[in-house]
Formats: sequence, C-alpha cells, structure tokens
Amino acid sequence: MAAANAPLSMKETLTLPSIGINPQFISFTHVTMESDKYICVRETAPQNSVVIIDMSMPMQPLRRPITADSALMNPNTRILALKAQLPGTTQDHLQIFNIEMKAKVKSYQMPEQVVFWKWISPQKLALVTQTAAYHWSIEGESEPVKMFERTANLANNQIINYKCDSNEKWLVLIGIAPGSSERPQLVKGNMQLFSVDQQRSQALEAHAASFATFKVPGNENPSTLISFATKTFNAGQITSKLHVIELGAQPGKPSFTKKQADLFFPPDFADDFPVSMQISQKYGLIYVITKQGLLFVYDLETATAVYRNRISPDPIFLTTEASSIGGFYAINRRGQVLLATVNEATIIPFISGQLNNLELAVNLAKRGNLPGAENLVVQRFQELFSQTKYKEAAELAAESPQGILRTPDTVAKFQSVPVQAGQTPPLLQYFGTLLTRGKLNAFESLELSRLVVNQNKKNLLENWLAEDKLECSEELGDLVKTVDNDLALKIYIKARATPKVVAAFAERKEFDKILIYSKQVGYTPDYLFLLQTILRTDPQGAVNFALMMSQMEGGCPVDYNTITDLFLQRNLIREATAFLLDVLKPNVPEHGYLQTKVLEINLVTFPNVADAILANGMFSHYDRPRIGQLCEKAGLYIRALQHYTELPDIKRVIVNTHAIEPQSLVEFFGTLSREWALECMKDLLMVNLRANLQIIVQTAKEYCEQLGVDACIKLFEQFKSYEGLYFFLGSYLSSSEDPDIHFKYIEAAAKTGQIKEVERVTRESNFYDAEKTKNFLMEAKLPDARPLINVCDRFGFVPDLTHYLYTNNMLRYIEGYVQKVNPGNAPLVVGQLLDDECPEDFIKGLILSVRSLLPVEPLVDECEKRNCLRLLTQFLEHLVSEGSQDVHVHNALGKIIIESNNNPEHFLTTNPYYDSRVVGKYCEKRDPTLAVVAYRRGQCDDELVNVTNKNSLFKLQARYVVERMDADLWEKVLNPDNEYRRQLIDQVVSTALPESKSPEQVSAAVKAFMTADLPHELIELLEKIVLQNSAFSGNFNLQNLLILTAIKADPSRVMDYINRLDNFDGPAVGEVAVEAQLYEEAFAIFKKFNLNVQAVNVLLDNLNSIDRAVEFAFRVEEDAVWSQVAKAQLRVGDVSEAIESFIRADDATQFLDVIKAAEDANVYQDLVRYLLMVRQKTKEPKVDSELIYAYAKIGGLGEIEEFILMPNVANLQNVGDRLYDEALYEAAKIIFAFISNWAKLAITLVKLQQFQGAVDAARKANSSKTWKEVCFACVDAEEFRLAQICGLNIIIQVDDLEEVSEYYQNRGCFSELISLMESGLGLERAHMGIFTELGVLYARYRPEKLMEHIKLFSTRLNIPKLIRACDEQQHWKELTYLYVQYDEFDNAATTIMNHSPEAWDHMQFKDIVVKVANVELYYKAVHFYLEEHPDLINDVLNVLALRVDHARVVDIMRKAGHLRLVKPYMVAVQSNNVAAVNEALNEIYVEEEDYDRLRESIDLHDNFDQIGFAQKIEKHELLEMRRVAAYIYKKAGRWKQSIALSKKDNHYRDAMETCSQSGDRELAEELLVYFIEQRKKECFAACLFVCYDVIRPDVALELAWINNMIDFAFPYLLQFIREYTGKVDELVKDKIEAMNQLKAKEEEEKDVVAQQNMYAQLLPLALPAPPMPGMGGSFAPPPPPPPMSGMGMPPMAPYGMPPMGSY
Repeated sequence: MAAANAPLSMKETLTLPSIGINPQFISFTHVTMESDKYICVRETAPQNSVVIIDMSMPMQPLRRPITADSALMNPNTRILALKAQLPGTTQDHLQIFNIEMKAKVKSYQMPEQVVFWKWISPQKLALVTQTAAYHWSIEGESEPVKMFERTANLANNQIINYKCDSNEKWLVLIGIAPGSSERPQLVKGNMQLFSVDQQRSQALEAHAASFATFKVPGNENPSTLISFATKTFNAGQITSKLHVIELGAQPGKPSFTKKQADLFFPPDFADDFPVSMQISQKYGLIYVITKQGLLFVYDLETATAVYRNRISPDPIFLTTEASSIGGFYAINRRGQVLLATVNEATIIPFISGQLNNLELAVNLAKRGNLPGAENLVVQRFQELFSQTKYKEAAELAAESPQGILRTPDTVAKFQSVPVQAGQTPPLLQYFGTLLTRGKLNAFESLELSRLVVNQNKKNLLENWLAEDKLECSEELGDLVKTVDNDLALKIYIKARATPKVVAAFAERKEFDKILIYSKQVGYTPDYLFLLQTILRTDPQGAVNFALMMSQMEGGCPVDYNTITDLFLQRNLIREATAFLLDVLKPNVPEHGYLQTKVLEINLVTFPNVADAILANGMFSHYDRPRIGQLCEKAGLYIRALQHYTELPDIKRVIVNTHAIEPQSLVEFFGTLSREWALECMKDLLMVNLRANLQIIVQTAKEYCEQLGVDACIKLFEQFKSYEGLYFFLGSYLSSSEDPDIHFKYIEAAAKTGQIKEVERVTRESNFYDAEKTKNFLMEAKLPDARPLINVCDRFGFVPDLTHYLYTNNMLRYIEGYVQKVNPGNAPLVVGQLLDDECPEDFIKGLILSVRSLLPVEPLVDECEKRNCLRLLTQFLEHLVSEGSQDVHVHNALGKIIIESNNNPEHFLTTNPYYDSRVVGKYCEKRDPTLAVVAYRRGQCDDELVNVTNKNSLFKLQARYVVERMDADLWEKVLNPDNEYRRQLIDQVVSTALPESKSPEQVSAAVKAFMTADLPHELIELLEKIVLQNSAFSGNFNLQNLLILTAIKADPSRVMDYINRLDNFDGPAVGEVAVEAQLYEEAFAIFKKFNLNVQAVNVLLDNLNSIDRAVEFAFRVEEDAVWSQVAKAQLRVGDVSEAIESFIRADDATQFLDVIKAAEDANVYQDLVRYLLMVRQKTKEPKVDSELIYAYAKIGGLGEIEEFILMPNVANLQNVGDRLYDEALYEAAKIIFAFISNWAKLAITLVKLQQFQGAVDAARKANSSKTWKEVCFACVDAEEFRLAQICGLNIIIQVDDLEEVSEYYQNRGCFSELISLMESGLGLERAHMGIFTELGVLYARYRPEKLMEHIKLFSTRLNIPKLIRACDEQQHWKELTYLYVQYDEFDNAATTIMNHSPEAWDHMQFKDIVVKVANVELYYKAVHFYLEEHPDLINDVLNVLALRVDHARVVDIMRKAGHLRLVKPYMVAVQSNNVAAVNEALNEIYVEEEDYDRLRESIDLHDNFDQIGFAQKIEKHELLEMRRVAAYIYKKAGRWKQSIALSKKDNHYRDAMETCSQSGDRELAEELLVYFIEQRKKECFAACLFVCYDVIRPDVALELAWINNMIDFAFPYLLQFIREYTGKVDELVKDKIEAMNQLKAKEEEEKDVVAQQNMYAQLLPLALPAPPMPGMGGSFAPPPPPPPMSGMGMPPMAPYGMPPMGSY
C-alpha cells in the first residue's frame, strides 16, 4: 500500500548518530525516553557522560560529564534522575537533579540493587529490585514506598517495562526470559498485575501491556482497561493473542465486555515477539510494536485489527507515547527516532473501504473527530430518523465527526417531527443530548434559547451560560434582551457584539465601562453623543466620562473646548471647572486659552475658587495681564501683584497692605527685581513707617541676599530706624562673617538699650572688629562693663581693660575678672597694675585671693621682667607648704635661692621638683659649676656638653660621659665635627677610664670608640687596659676586641697578639681572620686551639695546598681531616687517591659522589674496594646495586652470583634493567633468573639468541607482551616452530591477534600464519577473532577453503569484518552467504544481482528477496529476472506478491513489452483489485478473445477505467466482446449507451434488463416504442414484465391499444389490477383501525393531567418521558410492500405468467 494512503504515517524525526551519539551506546541499557519531550543517552567512552536531547530542538543536545549506571529525564520538566552502584556493594545510590536550577533535588541509597526504574508521573519514580517494586516521590523528604513483592514467574527475568493506570490503583510489571527448550528463539514474556486497593497480585504470560480508560455507554464513570499481548509456544503450536479486559468493574453499572484478537505474525517473523504497547486515548487505538519492527494496530473498544506493517528494518528496543498527537515514538538499533501518527485523512476511508468495517469507521470517526465517514454518518442518521429513533439519531448527530450533522437542517428536521402527547419533543431530546455531550454551536444555542425564552425559563439559560454550554451570538443577545438585560449584556460581551455592548452600558449608565470595553475590543463609539446623553441626567457622571475620554490612548476623541462649551451651555460652572482642572494638569502651551477661560469664569463667579487654582500654581500659559486686572477687581490684591509686570501697577496695588496677608506680601517681594523691591519698600516706609516696618524688616530678612545687606542697612539708616536695623541685623548676624555688620548690630543694640544682647554678641561673636568695638564701648561708657570685659578678655586687651578699670576706679570689676572670669590672665593684670604703680598690698591681696588658680609660670615671668620676684616669695612658700609639686613653683623658688646665694648647692642636689634645664640655664652666667650640677642631675646632655666646652671643663665632661654610658652621647662627643674631641679623648684615656672600676663603663667606652671608627685610638686604649696589667688584662672580650681591631686596622700586629694572648675566642677569631684573608694567621689560630678540621680547610680552601693538607693529615691522623682531604681530592679529579683517603677516613657518607666520579673515571676496581668498605657501615640499596654493576663492568660474573646469594639490599630489578640497557646480557641473565623475572629473562635470552630458553621463560612469564616479543624474534630468526608456540599464547587475546597477523603478513609468512590460526581453532579459549582472522586469511591466500570455513563456523565469525574482506577479494558467493547469515538481506540481494554469474541461485534468491527492507530491491529483482531468467520471473513475483506494488510491476513489464509473461502472477494477485493489474489482464483477455474470463474479471474486479475500456471494445469484431462493452456501460450507469449497444447487436434481453436496473421511466418507454417500431411484439410483452416497476400503466396500455398489441399487454394489465386492488383493501382496513384508535385516544385525553414541564427534563439528561397511562405508541406507518424478486418484478409463475386472482 502506498504510504500516502496508509492509515498510519511513519516519519524519521531524528537519527542519534547524526548528533554525535556513538552507535555502540544505542541500546536498551543506554538510551531512555520517558516521554515525547526528552531522550537521554548514557555514554561511557571516550569519557563518562549523559546526553540530553530536547525533542523541541533535537540538534542542540546537552552533554554533561556524569558517571552513572542509568539516567532518566523527567517526562515534563528538566529534572534528571541518576542511578549508580556503590563500589564493592550491591546497593544503588539514587540522585535527582534540577538541571535548570543546577541543584540537587533529592537523593537516596537503596539497600539493594535497582534492576529497572521508570518515571510513572512527573512527581514519582518506580523502582524495581530483584524482590519488590517501590514508588519514590521527588517531593518532600519521603523515602521509597514498597508497593508489592515480585511474583515467582518473574524470577530470573529481565524487566523491560513497568506501568500504572492514571489513578495509580493498578500496577503492572513486565519481564522477559529465555524461551523453552523446544523453541529457544522465542523469548518468553511474563507479567505481574497488582491491585493497590486489594493488595493482590496476578501472574500472567504477556510480553507487553498498557492501561487505558474507556467510557462504557450507560456508565458515567470511566472504566479502567488493561490490554496485553502474548505470544506463547505450547504443544508445538505458537499462539499470539491480544486481550482487552476491564479492571475493577463497578457493581450495578454497565461493564466492558472482555475482548481478544489474534496477532498474525508472518512466517518470516515466527520468532518475533511484542516488546511494547502504547494506547492512544485520543483515537482509542492500541499499538503493538514487536522487536523486529512490526506494528499491529487494533481498536480499543472492539479489539478489531485495523492495520499491520513493518515500520523498521532494524530491531526496536524502546517506545514511548506521543499523547498530544495520538501516536508514539520508537527508537531502533540504528539510532532512528521514528514518529508514528494517525493519518487522519486516510484512516477512515481505509477502514470503510479496505477493511469494509463501516461500524468501526463510524465509531472511530466520532471518537477521534476524523474526516472520511461523512456519508456513512449521514446515511445512518437518515435511517434512524426514518425509523423514528429520534434519541439514537440525536446521539449520532451530537457525536458526528467534525460536527457534520450539527447544522440548521438537522434542527429543522427535529422541529418538523410532530410532538406526541406525553413524550419529550424530539427537538428537546436533540438539544438535551447535545448539552450532555458538550457545547452547542451558535444556531443550536439560538434555537434552544428561543424555546426557553418562550416558556420564561430564564434560569436554565443562566445555568447553561455559567457552564459554557451555549455559544454566544448577537442574535442570542437580542433574544435574551427581551427578558433580562444583564444576561443579554453578558452574551453581547462574549459574542463581541460591540455596538450592542456599548448601547447596553449606556442604558445602564455605566459609562466608564464603555471606554474600558471599547479599548479592549478596539471599537470607536460616538463619544460626543454619549456625553450629551449623560449631561441630561448626570452632570457629575458626564464629568467622569469626559475625564476618562481625556485619558484615552491617542488623545481625547472630543475637543476639550467643545466639552467645556457643553458644560457652560447648561451653566455647569463647577463641572466645567472640575473637568478643565483635570485635563489641564499637563500645563502645556496649547492649553493657554483654556487656562485663561477657566480662570475668567471663576474670577467672575467664584473668586475663591480662582484663588485656589492660582495658589495651586498648576497653570502658566494663560493671559496674565487679563487675569491680573480681574484679580484686582475681585479684591485679590496679592494675585494681582503676582500677575502685574509694570512698576506703577505694582505700586498702586501694594500699598493696600491692610487687605494683603503680610506673609504673602513678603513672598511677593521675592519675585521683584532688586531695584523694584527697594522702591516698593521705600514707598511703604514713607506711607506708614510704624505700620509697615515689620513687613519691611521681614522682607529684608527673607531676601537680604538678593537685595543686598548694604542696601537694606542704608534703607534703615536713611530713615534713622535703629530699631529696624536691630531687628534686621539680628536675623542676619548668625550667617554673616562681616565685621562691619557685627559692629553695626552691637552699635544698634547699644543705642536701643539692649545691653544683654550687646553682652551676648561680644561674648559669642568671632567676627566683629575687636579694636573698633573696644574703642566704641570705652567711649560709650556703659554702666555695665561686662561687654568691654568680653571684648578685652577674648581679644587680648587685658592690659587696656585693666588700665581702663583702674583709672575709672572700677576695682570691683578687676577683682571679679581675675577671680571669676579668667584667672589665667591674672599675671597680665598684675603686670599692668605694677606698671600703673598700684599699691603692692592690693596686688598681693589680689594674688592671694586667686592662689592656686593662678598660672605660676607667666606670673613669675611678669614679675621677673620687672625684677619683682621677691614679691612672690610669700605666695610660693605658701604653695610649697601646701605640698605643691608644680615645677614652675620650685623653679621660681630655686631662682630666688640662687639669686640670694642661700646654699644653692643643697637645693640643687636635694630638690626633686625643679626643672634642671631651666634652673641650669639660670645658673650658667652666675656659676657654671652650679649649672653642671643642675644639668648632671637632670641628665641634660647637650646643655652639660655645651657649658663644659664653653668653660673648658673637659675632665668633668669626660667623667660624665663615661659614667653616663649613653651611646648617643658618645657618638656626639666623638663626632669628627666636634672641635673638642681630642681634649675629651685624652681625658677619657688618661683619667676617666683608669679611674673607672665598672666593666660596663669600659665596655660602653670601647663600643663608642669602635662605633666612631677610631681603631688606632681604640688600640691605644686597649693596649693600656689589656697589656699593662690592669684590672681588665685577662678580659676575654677585650682580648678578642684587641685582635679583631688589629685585624681591621693593623694586620701586622695580629700575629704578635696571637702569640701573646691566650684568653680569646679562637674559632671565631680564626673565621674573622679567614674573612680578612689572613690565612696564615688563621691557620696558626686553628692550630693553636687544635681545630684540625678548620686548619686543614684553610690549607685546602684558602691556601689551595693539597700537599700541605696531606702532610698535615698524616701528622694529626684524624678521620675528619682525611675526609676533608678526600673530598678535595675528589673535587680535583684524583679519584683513586680520593678513594684511598676515604678508606683511610673510614668515611662512607659520600658514596653517591664517589660512585659517580668512579664511573666517570672508569675505575671500577677501586670502586669495588670502596663499596665493600661502605657496605660494612650502611645498608643502602644504591651501594649494593652499584657493587653488582661494578662487578659486571670488571667481568666478575662469579662474584655477582656469590653476592646475590648473600644477604643484600640491592634493587636487583633496576640493576638487571640497567645491565640489559647497556648490553651486559650475561650479567642481566643472572639477575633476571635469580629474581624470576621471566619476562625480562625471555627478552634477554632473545638477545643472546637462546630462543628455546626464551620460549621457556616466556611460558613462565605468561605475559602477552613477552610472548609477542619472543614470537616476533623467532619469526625474524625463522624459528617458526617456536614462533607458533608463542603465537598460540598470543592469539587467544583478542587485542593482540591483529598485531601478530600483520607481523607475519608483513614478512610474507602467509602459510605459517595460516598454520598458526588453524592450530588456534582447537584451543579451549579460541574466540571469534581467531575464526574471523582465519577467514580473512583464507579470503586473501586460500580462497578454496573459505566457503567451507564460513559454513562450519558461521556462528563464531565476526561477519561484518569478513564481509569487508570478501568484498575486497571479490568472493561473491561467500559474500552473499555472509550477508544472509548477518540478516543483511538487502546487501545479499544486491550482491547476487550485481554478480549473478558467481552468486546467483534461484532458491536462495527467493528466500533472500522476501526478507529485504528496501522495497526498491523488489523492482530491481523484477528487472534482473526479466533480463537474465525470464522463465522464473512468475515464481519470484509470487513470492513477492504481498510486498510489491502490483501497479509498478505491471508498469515495468508493460514498458519492457513482456506483459503476457507475468500473466500467472497477475491472475494470482488480481484479488487485490488493483487498477493496473485489472487493466493489464483485461487487455490480455481481449487479445486472447477470452470473453468468459474477461466478464468474470469485470464482475469480480471493478477497479479500472471502465468507460475507456468499454469504448475500446465496443467495436470489437467479436459479438461477445461487444456484449461485454454493453455490460460495462450498464455497470457504470451509462444506461443509454448500454441499451444502444444491445439494440445494435439485437441483444434485446440485455437491453430490457438494463432498463429495469436503471429505474429510468423514459428509457423503458423508449424501449417499448422501439419494440413497437420494430414489430417485436413478444419483446414488447417481455419488456412490460421485465420493466414492471418503471413503466407507467397508462403509457403501456396506450401504446398497446394504439399499435394493436392489447393482447400482448393484457397479462401485464391483469397483474397490475390485482396488485393495486390488494393495496386499496389494505388501506381501507388501516384507515378504519386508525379512526377507531383516534376516537379512543380522544376519550382518554380528557382524563390526562396537564403535560409535565418538558424543559425540566433537559437536566441532567434529555431522556424521553415515560408514556402516559392509557396511551399507546405513536402512529404506526403502513407496512412496507412485499419484497420483489428478480429485477424489479413481482413474483411470477413458471413460464413468466403471473398467478391469476379472483374478482
């Protein structure tokens, strides 16, 4: 069947290899597809990863590096579930990840291995273990919940599927197991069905199963169905079944009847079995998919077979439902992702035509809303309607596919049915059925609503609309509007009848909704008309409506001015104002006119409103002069001022201060220019200074920056208003730093009597001119002196203040100032009083009154400057007696004592409180020695040095410096810039240090000399201390220092000091000497202190004298010395001497260096001696390993054998490898044999050409690498016997087989290689690779053995590889055989046809060609047989009959001109009724003049061009052929042509039969006329009976009478009269019975209660009402006429005469 006409279409949506998926991972264990959204592929090479393919964008796969045993994508969302087995356990770790959020959702560790898992819903996973099944929700923290235990029938089964129904009440687990022993190829399927409610399981045999829901008629609740497919082998018979049964039947409800059907597998698929089942809920179809790619389609309701085809040549291992389109996805081993979908355009014609199952076609069309069954549905509807089965007809119309019956004609038919009393009208039955099925269309909704409205059942309409059962339309709204406006409005809105909706909102005065709705639907109503309408009844509503219009997108549809005029015409000032205020908020220039307008109308009518508008400041584009004039007239002076722009106008209005709010006037001044503002302020002061002063002051305060402070001050001064000046400057003072401003404010405050303010400002302000203010206050002579005190105290005018107060006899203020204001300035006051010659008693009293508050230092300074210190004696002694420790007090007291020479030394040495620096300075000019005493006491270094230098007191200075021990002081006095340094050094050396007994002082002095870099002076100093028997002669540090100083300053003295001194640090001094390059002195020091190692190092490293070092070593005979000598000898390359020295030193520490040097110098004999010594001291692997190597280098193989037998720690493996690498194979052989390293021993023996030993060693090593090395060496040496022994051990490893083969072949050893492979066939571990490689070798070098090898070992060959080899070597017969064995039938057939001389065998080709997947090969085979074996072509075509397109075959043969050659084939397949076949056979029959077979063909097979064929043969010379043409015309309805042809050939019987069948009255009457014209009276009589039903009696009698044939028409007349007499009798009888029934019915109707409300029966179901008591059924139609036999004739007696009736 052509794919375009097939009921199902297959499409390849994706191939997995095309997006980078390796074919090895396209398998059941690596690929998962849980829904039609995602495919998940798990890869394990080249790295572990998971590939996620989104089916909406399949060419953009998401690849993530994830290691897992299984991966499942969630059916709906990007959530990935992963499963991995924990290493070393049987437990599985489960994890769920959200890919989009990159977060782990959940994880769990299963205690047992999960053998199968699957998403059963977007929120739940099913987990199947070896023993049970679990459900695991991804929500919350729940663990897997155990659902059921696995039954015994699933033991040792591979689980392939798990499913549950939509409610998760039924679960099914499916597994497969190996087949029975009688037929192992047929896999066995097992199923476990589990009920969650009953907690029971049932074990069944099944390969695939699936759940579905189905609504059984009469049961409002859907039933749960399970469908499962089985294929079993029992008693030698294979049984394949499909079962559909209901689960959990509902008691008391209609249930689903169990169905079953056969699954027909073609013979070639005998061992095929179902692997998956999908059920399309959309169409109610069951899809059964087998492993080998067969697809079975069955109807769910009836289990009727619909379709079967092979959809994939490769095995299918995975399917999933595509629920949205009613199909499924399938994935095969090639990686094709196939999508199967229902071909909606062809499936119904296919079922009705090909399957001839009209009932199934109608049901499927209704269920799936599919086209193609329109005629069937209409015909069935008409049948039901004619049979008065209105309920069934209504149900059929309601369920009709694509609503073909839901038309006005159907409604009209139900309306036309008369209503029977006591029964529900058919129309209401129809509508009730539609309501239970779904939603009515527009016409149905209108008609039903019309009935309901007429009965005033509005509530039914409301219910139906709420349930969305009616389709809204404008007509329906018009109808409902007559009873309910609200309901009508809802209908209008749903129907989008915009004008009606707007009108309805207007009627309801919901004008705001008009705009909202119009915007939503894009409608533009007449807004001006609507606004006028609203104004008449609701002014405020009109305002709101106008505002809503103004806010519409795209601007207001009506001009604002027009809207305003509409309001003003009705004197709606407030409404107009409200509207304008809202729409003019943007304040744009275009609205200037409207702004002026709204202000004008309000200034005239409501000035307060205008004032509020102006105060709001929302307008700025109106006519300001005009509005200003109106404001002045309305008394709104401030508004007028704000609008006037001319100074005269402003001056005229501004003087009305009585009517203007002061604050507003002040704010107005802020809008004027500086000049105009000052002019207006001047006018206000001139008009009324007292009344307007406050306003002017406030204005000046507010705008002083704009007006200028100077201008404001000038204005007040012009009117001499100190009060105004005081108030103005008082506000400005805090922000001003102008001294003049502050002074003017002080002046104004003083003149206005504000003394407290003067006092405050003088105290707080920092900006007034202090001198000017002081002078003003002194001149003003205020009674309160505090302002003057503030100024003088703050700005340092205390002497002036004191003088002013003393001269003005204001002593009280002096005492108050000193005691309370600022005691710290008391010294200044005392000094000024002394200058003013104030009495001392007042001054002393003043000082004593303050006492401790007085600052002593400045007081002493003031008195000292005036030589009046004695004045303070009493005060100071008083402080001391109170325990004062103030340094200034004691300084002053000390100065008084020194001045009076009252035992000053005692005070200077005993008083701890005075400042030595201050008192010393005071003493310098009076007595320098007293100054030294004071400075010494305070450690005043600089001052003491200066005074001693100045007065040449160097001895005192030297003693002080030595005693001080201060490094900084020493640095200062020893500085080269100090001109007195020499005098000081002399005193230190001669006096100070010799007098000192303190080591610390000596040490400090020495360090100071060293720091000052005075080595010669230091040496002089140290020689005097150390060498002259002083107390420090034996001092260790001083001796070190003396030698070190000499090393640096005078090296010639060093050797003398070394010989004379004994108590110094020899090692340290020796190192310093080395650093100073005094090597002989250093050697002498080390030798003196017996530091032999250091001494020899000096000889070796510094003096570079190995000979002296060797001599010195012989003299001291110390190991350490010999060791140093050895190292030096090693460094210079004297290896043998170094080794001798190392042996003398018994030093094994440098063995690594010795080994390296000995190897470089090739002195292995000496190295052996050294290593033997080292071995006695240490156990190092390096030593033993090098000893073995040294033995090998000197040829000591015996010593090696003895050594390795002794205990040792040598790394023998590494030594052996090293010997092997350096070609010391004999030594390496000893080592490898000793350590049993057979692999290395083998290759070593190969190097030694000892092949037999190498093979023995390789056998012990048993390593593939070793075997290969030995084998290849033997091949190269042509030791093929040994090479074969090795090769047999190699080729059992698959990975090494090819390498061995290539090695042999590259060297031309073909026979030996074949012998090796043939020997390998008998090995216990022989694998596929050996058999395959041998086959390849046969193909290349021994083709005569190839076929036998293939047939013997076909199951153990890698067929693809061998196929390539045979193809390369052109062994076509063997290649064909391999293709067949590998199920590559397409390639096998192609090979046979391409290489037929060698490969063709008829029986084999027949077996192959039926199995190919590429249909093009069928037709290629036809061409092949036509060209090469035409005698066998029918045999091949019979085999291909079920697979080829017969039309194409016929076309091929027709083009080749050999159509008759395949006549047997065409006869065999003509039952398929293919047009091309029919036409070809008919042509052959015509050529053969076989009219009997031709007529039989035409009768049985009508699918051909009948008219064309009839035209072709209607002129055939053979009469029977022309009869066939007439017959064809008759079958095609070409009645006239058929009759004409029959008449032409005098086949009158055929003509009469044709007329009868046509039912055409005119044709029959024309034939009668023809018989009369031809005087065929017998034919005339026969025609009357043959065409009995179509001939009018009056015409027949008229023709017979006119043409004198009444006798021949009389039998026809008698029969006609008899028939019509019987009909009249029946009618009379029926009429009488009907009248009697009508009378009885009329009597009964009088007692019948009024008919119940028919509309209530519409809810919930429109079922026919029960018959009323006493009422019968409906009027029965007359019985149909008795059946007629023949071709439209009544029954006839023998010989064509009718039976005669009596009259």
